[in-house]
Amino acid sequence: MTSLEVLTRQQVSFYRGNGYLVLENRIPMEIIEAIRAEITRFADEARGMDQSNDRIDLEDSHTPENLRLRRIKLPHTTSQVVHDLMVSDEILAPIRDLIGPDLRLHTSKLNMKSAGYGAAIEWHQDFAFYPHTNDDVLAVGVIIDDMVSENGPLMVFPGSHRGPVHDHHANGVFIGAMGLEACGFDIADAVEVTGPAGSISVHHARIVHGSALNTSDHDRRRLFYEMMAADAFPVMGSMTTFNNLQDYDSRMLCGRTTITPRLSSVPVRIPQPQPERNRSIYEIQSGLKQRSFETHNPGNQS
Repeated sequence: MTSLEVLTRQQVSFYRGNGYLVLENRIPMEIIEAIRAEITRFADEARGMDQSNDRIDLEDSHTPENLRLRRIKLPHTTSQVVHDLMVSDEILAPIRDLIGPDLRLHTSKLNMKSAGYGAAIEWHQDFAFYPHTNDDVLAVGVIIDDMVSENGPLMVFPGSHRGPVHDHHANGVFIGAMGLEACGFDIADAVEVTGPAGSISVHHARIVHGSALNTSDHDRRRLFYEMMAADAFPVMGSMTTFNNLQDYDSRMLCGRTTITPRLSSVPVRIPQPQPERNRSIYEIQSGLKQRSFETHNPGNQS
């Protein structure tokens, strides 16, 4: 193993064996506070909206009079703070330790999980949405609010990133979710990924994960940067798209680009055909009939 920038060999080994990692207090709190201020700005933009758009995804229970944000899409394109953090060593140094010096952005998103009603995300694997030629593909989660059991933390099945890519289809259509029992999982084996604000988590694109409804009286907002090694190229039919090589290279975060994909023996299942509503994972997963998590908090009638 080459020299490491910030991680220990034990942390690298843990990630490779379990498929996830938490680094507590990685991001300075002044940056977290700046992101919280940006969230307020996005919320002000959403006031009066009656439906989601290409920038802001709204909860199903949202009304113009009762603002309920579910996700900010591609925040690195509309927030300088989010962009600057994305290309900083706070984010990229540990990822270089895990998958190498050449990194490319897949996407960014800011999941809101607001107090009392923040939407659940059903069990899935990111790799089911965007299979690549190798699986040096992962997501970095920046914890904006303390993440505890009550506010719907990310949950993972350790080691599942070394298994198959499970079927995320129903009735012949991609629904971006999987049935745990049908795939041989027991919910008792899932692990909560928790940590204080300012921490980051990293999870492998093939790990089985999901998150429950936020039933607490505290927000659980989390910023995700999804990225991959620069030599991981999307497979035809993946939900990763780019217009041309110049467009794809513009997503480089650090290191050197390449036109030589690295081919690894990784399981692939094409996320096609797509459902009619596919602008977000929430819409895609609406096709799932037997759900693992509650879709709303019956105790919150606001």
